[in-house]
Amino acid sequence: MSDSNYPRFCPVAMAASLLEPRWTMLVLCEMWSGSTRFSEIQRGVPGMSPGLLSKRLKEMEANGLLIRRGSGPGAHAEYLTTPLADELEPLIRGLGEWAHRNIDCETSLQDLDARMLMWNIRRKIDLLQLPKRKSVIQFILNDTPNETANYWLVAKPGEETDLCYTDPKFDVDLFVVCELCALTSAWMGHSTFEEEIDGGRISLTGHDLMQRTLTRWLMRSSYAEVQ
Repeated sequence: MSDSNYPRFCPVAMAASLLEPRWTMLVLCEMWSGSTRFSEIQRGVPGMSPGLLSKRLKEMEANGLLIRRGSGPGAHAEYLTTPLADELEPLIRGLGEWAHRNIDCETSLQDLDARMLMWNIRRKIDLLQLPKRKSVIQFILNDTPNETANYWLVAKPGEETDLCYTDPKFDVDLFVVCELCALTSAWMGHSTFEEEIDGGRISLTGHDLMQRTLTRWLMRSSYAEVQ
């Protein structure tokens, strides 16, 4: 059956026609997490090309899922979800919880994306558990057979934690050397940070207090508590 013959009279089919296009739900999730500018949304869905993201945003706007503001000369356009889209948030969240409960963790850990993981981890840094100054944490991720990737989190009191893809040239307080799979597993709740550290798959070097309080300032994914 072609898309043109999709049974529109069916409410499930009508919902699917809005949400099935690839990346749509991930774009919504990124926007619900606070991203409003094109560059921010793109960083949250790094596997999506700029051209496809632009196309999808236009489709979502046409379908009433978002509005675009500030597109005048010299202005940075912002994309905001509409009440229509926001009504979907608990439903899509529930879909994610269902998948987390029922899809085998080995399957979910097969196709990983270091950039997406680190972009989401930087949102889960509890600044109140870090020293009351600028803290720099370097993550060195071994993604065999791919090359080792480096990321820097720069956390300052009262400011949003920044994620750097190139060396910001600051003194590093803590080095986190780990396997990408191990970090993803611990953060998503398939295992624990303690298990991965004890197994040698995650190692910490540097600031002693930050090492000992890792599980306080590095909060896990909200899905980690799903039973």
